[in-house]
Amino acid sequence: MVSQTVVPRERSEAEPLGPDSLTWKIFGSLYFAPTGLFLGMVQNMHPGLGAGVEFHSTLSAEFYQRVFRSAYPITGVVFDGPRAAGTAREIVDYHRTIKGVDGQGRRYHALDPGTFYWAHAVFFVQTLRAGELFMGGLTEAQRERLWREQYQWYELYGMSMRVVPRSWPEFQEYWREMCEKVLEPTNAAWEVYHLAEQVPVPIFPILRSTPKPLWDRVIRPFGARFYQFLTIGLCDPAIRKTMGFTWSEQDQRRFEVWCRVFAVLNRWTPDEAKYFFPRIRAGRRRANGRRPADLAPPEAPELLWPAPELRDRPQHYCPVHADHGTDLPSKFRQLTGF
Repeated sequence: MVSQTVVPRERSEAEPLGPDSLTWKIFGSLYFAPTGLFLGMVQNMHPGLGAGVEFHSTLSAEFYQRVFRSAYPITGVVFDGPRAAGTAREIVDYHRTIKGVDGQGRRYHALDPGTFYWAHAVFFVQTLRAGELFMGGLTEAQRERLWREQYQWYELYGMSMRVVPRSWPEFQEYWREMCEKVLEPTNAAWEVYHLAEQVPVPIFPILRSTPKPLWDRVIRPFGARFYQFLTIGLCDPAIRKTMGFTWSEQDQRRFEVWCRVFAVLNRWTPDEAKYFFPRIRAGRRRANGRRPADLAPPEAPELLWPAPELRDRPQHYCPVHADHGTDLPSKFRQLTGF
């Protein structure tokens, strides 16, 4: 297969991804979840992005609320269909005031084209690795197809395309150079990595009745070590070197066993369970005619919102276009995706 370059389109011509895309099958699925810590850590290894998080975020105070809250608009850019471009512009707007000077005197701005694209590039590699390692594998043609889809996905943001690689081989070279020459072990990257050790309460309802001593002394420490193990396994050798991680041949063999386990589970998991996140479920149901096309997508419930004193700050996502005045059945569908 000969790789071809893409031709950037006008902003008004950007088209959302649909149910025929490979991205819809991988991004945000249940077996995409084990890559979450990799995403947060590697994104924040970029000096500009890491500084923005370090100086403008409440990451340590509300990490998991922020992760689940942010997942609504982020997944919306892929699954919102005709509304996807509006969701993308919403995300851009959250980043306009995130700027300053880092601890080494370097200026940063979240909307610097290279910084903003890096965040997206890691989402793409996260999707790529989830498909390759946890969901049964990808052919080279599928890898290039995913790359083309992420280019189409990025066009929705309306950001400059001058920093975006124009072919799959160019992207591979871009990724290698970023990993080897640009990424740093930033404070924000380490903070994300260690937050796996600090889950205060069970996230999944099925575990809520777990006795606190059992959670604190057994389940949480084991879960954190396992999640960090998977994260290191997903990393490129250059990233491991930069962060100072060790990785043996035995670690690699154990990692490959878990990859096979996830791939088998993925094959047998029903789609309704696999695509459980409300925004994703709503998009899939809209696409197959089981959800009204004019119903706004689900937004983060109030329990995930920022603290009241932070909700009017422009960098914090707080539902902005959910219609909270609708009748109760419509409101239920809007908030849950059903």
